[in-house]
Amino acid sequence: MSRRRKGRSINGILLIDKPLGISSNGALQKVKHLFEAAKAGHTGSLDPLATGVLPICLGEATKFTQFLLDADKCYRATFRFGMATVSGDADGEVIIDSGAPGLTEAQLVGVLGCFRGDIDQIPPMFSALKHQGQPLYKLAREGVEIEREARPVTIHSLELVEFRSGEFPEADMVVHCSKGTYIRTLAIDIGQQLGCGAYLSVLRRTAAGPFIDDQSVTLAELQSLRAEGSMDQLDRLLLPMDAGMMHLAAVDLVPDAAFYFRRGQAVMVPQVYRQSEEGDIVRVFEIDQTGPLLLGVGEVTEDGRVAPKRLVVR
Repeated sequence: MSRRRKGRSINGILLIDKPLGISSNGALQKVKHLFEAAKAGHTGSLDPLATGVLPICLGEATKFTQFLLDADKCYRATFRFGMATVSGDADGEVIIDSGAPGLTEAQLVGVLGCFRGDIDQIPPMFSALKHQGQPLYKLAREGVEIEREARPVTIHSLELVEFRSGEFPEADMVVHCSKGTYIRTLAIDIGQQLGCGAYLSVLRRTAAGPFIDDQSVTLAELQSLRAEGSMDQLDRLLLPMDAGMMHLAAVDLVPDAAFYFRRGQAVMVPQVYRQSEEGDIVRVFEIDQTGPLLLGVGEVTEDGRVAPKRLVVR
């Protein structure tokens, strides 16, 4: 017999401004508790030392997390030069401490072009990637080094905002990148290119897919609302389940077609046949007297029908 899930059946996306010093899973669990949600998941981890936009999906919205996991991200980061750590961030043991008082802004700007566009990155040992079922960061803490293959990523833009000279110069950077990009690795690689070492000292995610940090709410704000005893105020913070995939075309089904789509059958939709191509993923809605109701996402077939791919259960 399957175990019944405890909690409310609440569906939507919440944008959290993850605070410093807490893991993404820690933030997720706090949100799940505050909303008394039966099901929740986040869409891409932020390290405990990072802050910023963390979309959390509640209920049926968890079925669409992949669209946010695959989305581009934007960061504001501070790189510190003349020093390096074993983890590539401010939390790791220092392994280089030679300083770089001679480093200039012009030298830094001169190497940034090497890191724009399509590049290869070797994932850091201090990451959540797994080797034989073990997260790499756990192996790293045990002093175990695993060979990692380089992975292709795209740095859409990499711009210097401010350079501060000194014995250990610092640079504030703005990065727009593809999924899977490690900003700490970017700092390490730039430091190596300059020959002085570097690590990531501060990181803030300013955007995840279509979501920006101005839209996010803090855990403290959520806790304050919950303390007031109004669950409705919390629920009003939720974005629609399809808020993270608005870039996908929308398909409207009449009730008869929606009946078959809900039951896993592909349906013919004239607008899809005219406007879409085989393999396209579309948002699917049922249209009735109450307005559009999200049914899930579907895939366009060779003959122009829409086949269910992920269905919302209500």
